Amino acid sequence: MNIEKMYERSDVQQLVRAMLLLDDEDDVRAFLTDLCTPREICDFGQRLQVARFLDEGEPYVEVQARTGASSTTVSRVSKALNGEHGGYRRVLIKLEDQERGRT
Repeated sequence: MNIEKMYERSDVQQLVRAMLLLDDEDDVRAFLTDLCTPREICDFGQRLQVARFLDEGEPYVEVQARTGASSTTVSRVSKALNGEHGGYRRVLIKLEDQERGRT
């Protein structure tokens, strides 16, 4: 499915709006637990960590070793990290700002 078309679906629009309504970490944990399997949640966390290590300049092989991610996952995350949508990049910047006490 085309990414732009995906976001035109009413159920996906509702999901996006629902995520914006989450107030805190407890809300996010509860929603993720109801929405995803434990494996999916761990996979999301792993992908974000892969993105962080790649953004810090770690070589693919080192990222694989440190995260346990497959070469396919590392490659896909790298493509997304440097791709047109910028989701990983936005989140990494916000996380960095938060860690530095700027939020």
